[in-house]
Amino acid sequence: MQKVPEKFIVGFDEAGRGPLAGPVYASAVILPEMFPVEILNDSKKLSEKKRKNAEIIIKENACFGISFVNHDEIDKINILQASLLAMKNAFLKMIEMFPIWYEKNYNQKCDISVCTFEGIVDGNFSPNVDFLCRHEPKADGKYPQVMAASILAKTSRDEFMIEMDKLYPDYGYAKHKGYPTKAHKEACRKFGPSKIQRLSFKY
Repeated sequence: MQKVPEKFIVGFDEAGRGPLAGPVYASAVILPEMFPVEILNDSKKLSEKKRKNAEIIIKENACFGISFVNHDEIDKINILQASLLAMKNAFLKMIEMFPIWYEKNYNQKCDISVCTFEGIVDGNFSPNVDFLCRHEPKADGKYPQVMAASILAKTSRDEFMIEMDKLYPDYGYAKHKGYPTKAHKEACRKFGPSKIQRLSFKY
């Protein structure tokens, strides 16, 4: 059985800051000590197959939370604030799972009041959580916890956009996931904005 660490490292990352449509997703992840980190990388550097395989292993072994902020809220509070809010909400979901995950990994009851957390965030800003978080550009290529969060955020958002493609087939969401490709911009000009378009973004 694993030894309880002095502090739990929480990795944070988001997916979907740049698209013209759809939500921004975020994830918060704690990895167990024996996690196979060799399967991890920045989600953008993994093939879709490797991301999906890693997603399964992360969800089977890690303590994690996934959340999103939709396009309407992005338009209201801006994409940076929406990303940070999604990260905070992802942590709140993760912490709901934490006692069960803790007991499974350490074979003892969890007293969360004595657990210490420290966050590592990919980017230049940190979410509003009540423990120390340090932000670092390109952290999703350096720290396994952030890599795992990057993978969960991206796979979750991609799945959502593929579902949206079924509702709005003229926009090609399954292919470009809402990012500002030439085809996406042309579809918006031809058909007007879809119901999940971010209207505050430039086209």
